[in-house]
Amino acid sequence: MIYNEQAIAAFERRYRANFINSLGGFKSLVLIGTKNRDGNENLATFSSLFHLGADPALCGIILRPATDFSSTLENILDQGCYTVNHVSPAFVHQAHQCSAKYPKGVSEFEQVGLTPEYLENIPAPFVQESKIKFACNFVQKTAIELNGTTLVIGQIKAVLVPDNYLKEDGYIDIEEAGTVTTSGLDSYHTTSRIERLPYAKP
Repeated sequence: MIYNEQAIAAFERRYRANFINSLGGFKSLVLIGTKNRDGNENLATFSSLFHLGADPALCGIILRPATDFSSTLENILDQGCYTVNHVSPAFVHQAHQCSAKYPKGVSEFEQVGLTPEYLENIPAPFVQESKIKFACNFVQKTAIELNGTTLVIGQIKAVLVPDNYLKEDGYIDIEEAGTVTTSGLDSYHTTSRIERLPYAKP
């Protein structure tokens, strides 16, 4: 089948969301941890994390338009810091449940049974159950007018990774760590490496 622009626009809303979200293939699955000025912790599921550069160490996330239930962007802008936590198979159900629209001020940590963890000088909560995680300082946001989303860029401030997953050349073996990936809106996967290849030259 070939689906043109008109056919896609005619899809039922939820069908179109599943279709387009799965079209791009596998995506990173992470939990973003934040806290507001009143000390309320927030944990949200994201599949839009992407690498921006290693020097300086930057990453980006795309946030959907704000609603009465969303606190992540507000907390990031207010506190200037957030954490990014990999998801393991052992708590993938809890990670999925963090995408539910809990009222502001309600802690997803408490609702889904995950444990907040703090490091000195980092005000945002990590997920204790996560094997690989890092903290970012907020550096820039850009409004994307086409669909009302927001690009948030963060600079990596601290990384927590067990020694056995860090290889001699700096490669972090996320497959050995059991990091989960996602496709579409609700499908979760573990991975199987084909091989690591040498740096490509002409």
